[in-house]
Amino acid sequence: MLFLPLPAQSSLLSRRFTLHFEKLNYFPSLLLEDKMAPRLDFSDWWAKDTRKGTPVVVKMENPNYSVVEIEGPDSAFRPVERSRGRKNAKQVTWVLLLKAHRAVGCLTWLATVFWSLLGSIKKRLSFTHPLGSERLGRDRWLFSAIKLFLAVSLLILGFEIVAYLRGWHYFENHIPTSTLEIQSLLHLVYVGWLGLRADYIAPLIKALSKFCIVLFLIQSVDRLILCLGCFWIKYKKIKPRFDEEPFRNDDAEGCGYVYPMVLVQIPMCNEREVYEQSISAVCQLDWPKDRILVQVLDDSNDESIQQLIKAEVAKWSQKGVNIIYRHRLVRTGYKAGNLKSAMSCDYVEAYEFVAIFDADFQPNPDFLKLTVPHFKDNPELGLVQARWTFVNKDENLLTRLQNINLCFHFEVEQQVSGVFLNFFGFNGTAGVWRIKALEESGGCLERTTVEDMDIAVRAHLHGWKFIYLNDVKVLCEVPESYEAYKKQQHRWHSGPMQLFRLCLGSILTSKIAIWKKANLILLFFLLRKLILPFYSFTLFCIILPLTMFVPEAELPVWVICYIPVFMSFLNLLPSPKSFPFIVPYLLFENTMSVTKFNAMVSGLFQLGSSYEWIVTKKAGRSSESDLLSITEKETLDKRSQLLRGVSDSELLELNQLEEQKQRKPVKKTNKIFHKELALAFLLLTAAVRSLLAAQGVHFYFLLFQGVTFLLVGLDLIGEQMS
Repeated sequence: MLFLPLPAQSSLLSRRFTLHFEKLNYFPSLLLEDKMAPRLDFSDWWAKDTRKGTPVVVKMENPNYSVVEIEGPDSAFRPVERSRGRKNAKQVTWVLLLKAHRAVGCLTWLATVFWSLLGSIKKRLSFTHPLGSERLGRDRWLFSAIKLFLAVSLLILGFEIVAYLRGWHYFENHIPTSTLEIQSLLHLVYVGWLGLRADYIAPLIKALSKFCIVLFLIQSVDRLILCLGCFWIKYKKIKPRFDEEPFRNDDAEGCGYVYPMVLVQIPMCNEREVYEQSISAVCQLDWPKDRILVQVLDDSNDESIQQLIKAEVAKWSQKGVNIIYRHRLVRTGYKAGNLKSAMSCDYVEAYEFVAIFDADFQPNPDFLKLTVPHFKDNPELGLVQARWTFVNKDENLLTRLQNINLCFHFEVEQQVSGVFLNFFGFNGTAGVWRIKALEESGGCLERTTVEDMDIAVRAHLHGWKFIYLNDVKVLCEVPESYEAYKKQQHRWHSGPMQLFRLCLGSILTSKIAIWKKANLILLFFLLRKLILPFYSFTLFCIILPLTMFVPEAELPVWVICYIPVFMSFLNLLPSPKSFPFIVPYLLFENTMSVTKFNAMVSGLFQLGSSYEWIVTKKAGRSSESDLLSITEKETLDKRSQLLRGVSDSELLELNQLEEQKQRKPVKKTNKIFHKELALAFLLLTAAVRSLLAAQGVHFYFLLFQGVTFLLVGLDLIGEQMS
């Protein structure tokens, strides 16, 4: 080991190293190597006798000593560098192997998912009945337009891929300015396409996209204001209230309570799965028996279902419930015609209020005592609407996504409109009407498929006020199959446009305040019934994929990502347990936009099946966990009583009735939905174009949205039928 004085050390190292002086504590010696350690700990170095190289020790006489930073290797240190290089090479090899293993695992997972998806598609196609595909009918115009966009997109994609492979500056959008740069006739056509795209197509798409973005922002502001109004209601604890004993009358004889006469209507049509539980729930309402009448309004065209409903009505009539069964021979006007026919009975004049429940609704026994008291001492009140809750909301992904939408509708839209405007759309069921308000407004009309919204708008124009009760809940079902949900949404979005055309003149000439007219026209109809499905379908299903082929009109990221996610977050606030489904909800809402847009246009221009009414399929799920055991016990007791002293013919008839009651409806095969499949291929084609252009957010959005359309088009969401 060599010890050098400080001057000798400086002269020796000045040729290869840079000197840096610092004031540090005193140490007797300092060991310098080719790379400075982050801390002055020499015990490890002294303990290693096998270390190669020639160290330099500097002997310092005063507390100030030099710290040398090595910037170049010395010949004595080169063996160490070669040793370390061999060690780093091994580490790099292992890192590369680990990365390769991860990449292979990722590719294997993607291949497995893709193979499973192909297997599901093949299975669905093989089990789909030839007649099970969606019938387009007079709604073929939208499908034809989507097919045209798809064909054009495939043509442009193939053309631009060929241009890229030939090196024609495909992604740089470079347009040759000199005829010398033109290589062939195909190149000339491609250059012409670039000019046409930049000068004529892009400005049109930009103008339409800007218009849709403005509508999108307006609707987003409306949604935000509704949420702020809901927060204000929660913060101030605003809700309708009534006296604790509203029906107490000190002048009355006996108990001292006078209850108003209430009529309860249950309209139904071929409701084999749910008729029993709805009739049972209504017959158990806590109300004086002599002050209530239950009307079972059966429009079924199946005689076996008619017999079952008659038997259920007879059972409750024997228990002392004031209940009657009505069946129309001529089924006109659907639900509106059924309700109108029932209200024309002479005995209805004796009743003051009417409560309406659809066949799958199961009110609690205290429903009337929580709703009817609000009418007392409030002569301007025409409607009290209760909230829906869903017994099958966790049945599958489709029911969970529906629950998100409906929770926002009741918790935010209905509640805010009821508190601040005293007006909202009647939901058609789980509500109590003042019969006088119905009569003054013209009753239920058969002119649209949304008779509930129709009567609500006409009653509002006549000055009647509405109350919404968010804490009074009625159990019901949501559709479990996509086919049933799609038909329901088509009716819910075509009917309002029919109604808007019919009642626009009445709104403009009515005597209500101007701000109420503006609310009806601009917010209630245009913004929430027309603009929402228009921009949702046009912007995300048509313009976005087209901009992948016209990059001059590309949409900004905040339009396709940030604002939609924020709006989805607001929609999920009333149902916080659904936050894990925010991405499927966003994608599914865009998927449903094609159905809503088609229904909106059909209703506005009287196209297609705008007047078609199809009863939503129900599953008949019970609201109580022990309802099945109670029903079985009652059935056994009833059967044991009936079997006593009956003849063989009567016993055979009873067995046939029981078989009809227990017979399950035949499930239909899954359908293929053409419009959704065509849009799936359009979006996936645009995703390929986006991938080639290295557009990250656009690619992922188009890919996942296209896969969502594919799954929905193959009916792989919701209840799976055999």
